Amino acid sequence: MASPNDNTNYSSRGRTIDIDAVAESVRANERSGLARAITLVESTRSDHRDLAQQLLLRVLPDAGGSHRVGITGVPGVGKSTFIDALGMRLIEKGHRVAVLAVDPSSTRTGGSILGDKTRMSRLAVQENAYIRPSPTSGTLGGVARATRETIVLLEAAGFDVILVETVGVGQSEVTVANMVDCFTFLTLARTGDQLQGIKKGVLELADLVAVNKADGKHATDAKNAARELAGALRLIYPHDAIWKPPVLTMSAVEGTGLDEYWDTVLRHQQVLSDAGEFAEKRRKQQVDWTWTMVNDQLLRRLAQNPSVKAIRGDVEARVRDGSLTAALAAQELLDAFDS
Repeated sequence: MASPNDNTNYSSRGRTIDIDAVAESVRANERSGLARAITLVESTRSDHRDLAQQLLLRVLPDAGGSHRVGITGVPGVGKSTFIDALGMRLIEKGHRVAVLAVDPSSTRTGGSILGDKTRMSRLAVQENAYIRPSPTSGTLGGVARATRETIVLLEAAGFDVILVETVGVGQSEVTVANMVDCFTFLTLARTGDQLQGIKKGVLELADLVAVNKADGKHATDAKNAARELAGALRLIYPHDAIWKPPVLTMSAVEGTGLDEYWDTVLRHQQVLSDAGEFAEKRRKQQVDWTWTMVNDQLLRRLAQNPSVKAIRGDVEARVRDGSLTAALAAQELLDAFDS
């Protein structure tokens, strides 16, 4: 493997790619170079994967300096409106803001988040903003890998706020929570049982909860919802926790509560830093990600192994007809892989 300081041109299927030149264009925040670099890390081609790792080695010393914030929410909560409003407020404060999406459905639809560039209409035209649709990398694992590596590139390009949005529900929330510093759960004021339908697991992931659309006739309902959610969170978090997720109310449409939201994100980082947990959290995320990559690559190698391929159909058929248990089937496949 080449040293990250080697001035080397790499060939990719007949085309020569100057990794040093691409890295320099990223550091200079040249839009075309940044887009090219992100396309490279999103690619699933093996030759592109090798090139992407060389590129990441070169820009890694310039990365790590951003606020990484994850945002998820219930359907209809207005995530895009919130991100648009928050991004504009942060740009006014002198920040450079990037928005990424983790969308498992994009592996089937070819990038359903593309519409967010129109929903984030103000942010999309800002010089100090960058909006990237979810990559179509075939699996949630592929989307997550590309998103993590894109964060490194954006930080090297000088973006100091990275907003990572989940699209849809489920495993993507866990995935995003494991790549950001502060994970936000957006919800709505509702009549009746406010907590009904909100998964406890999402609240356990959240560092900050915000009730959006707290305006007009919904303002009082939003305050009541915030009280209920705060009570639920007290049951989840121990009394001695160094950080207990606060519940805020805001209106992205009116722009109210955005400053308090961002101040809370910064306070969360300060509390963790003072306790020595912020840097440790990032280090742990890197180690966890390493093992996730190991698991993904082992599964890929297992599926591509000729001995496994030869018996896979028969093993699956016997599991279906009940003549083989799942545990014994797994052992047969692993024995074939090891042989």
